[in-house]
Amino acid sequence: MKIIIGSNNPAKIAAVKSAFQYRQSEFLSLDIPSGVSEQPFSDEETIKGAINRALGALERGKGDIGIGLEGGVQETTYGLVLCNWGALASKELEPIIAGGARFLLPEEIAVRLRAGEELGPVMDDYAAKENVRKNEGAVGIFTNGLINRAGMFSHIMNLLVGQYHYKLTQKK
Repeated sequence: MKIIIGSNNPAKIAAVKSAFQYRQSEFLSLDIPSGVSEQPFSDEETIKGAINRALGALERGKGDIGIGLEGGVQETTYGLVLCNWGALASKELEPIIAGGARFLLPEEIAVRLRAGEELGPVMDDYAAKENVRKNEGAVGIFTNGLINRAGMFSHIMNLLVGQYHYKLTQKK
């Protein structure tokens, strides 16, 4: 099975490979545009970005499955919440979506995002590190390392792969 990942982000690649470890698969990662804002600012926009990446990966990579993973934020009455969504595209089914863990961002981060900055560079500045988004992610910083970005996306990937297999058995 050839699985095309719509990102070159190491955390996302690790999550996808982990979800498909049960079978022999070929993986190809491509830089697929999300087609949404650099900083998606709602569940809807984040989902759309994940679907766009999955469909773009499937088409451009000419694989069996295309995967799109997208991080964003969602405004709530409690403050700005980090959200993560994934999509799985295949030739047999409509895109499948799944969401992951959510947590409230500190207000000092939220203020900068509301002002138009993107979470990745804000987290680099906040944590005084480089490439937080390609390593532990905001979730790693704010959970004191108990969960990292690859782990958070792994949960989404397991939801996607599980739904994919379920839907395939229902088609028969």
